[in-house]
Amino acid sequence: MEGGVRVPRKADLRAFVLSAEEPVVWKSGLTRFSRNPDSFIVNSSQGGGFKDTWVLSR
Repeated sequence: MEGGVRVPRKADLRAFVLSAEEPVVWKSGLTRFSRNPDSFIVNSSQGGGFKDTWVLSR
């Protein structure tokens, strides 16, 4: 949000998957997003940001 207004951003979601005999997908991940609404760059080293993401299910 900027000044109380929602602003769309480019983002990607990175899921955490444990590779084993029975793969497990954690109910969390990491969302990376662009700080500039017109940018496709979501990498934090190039100005992007990140947030923890939780996947809620029944």
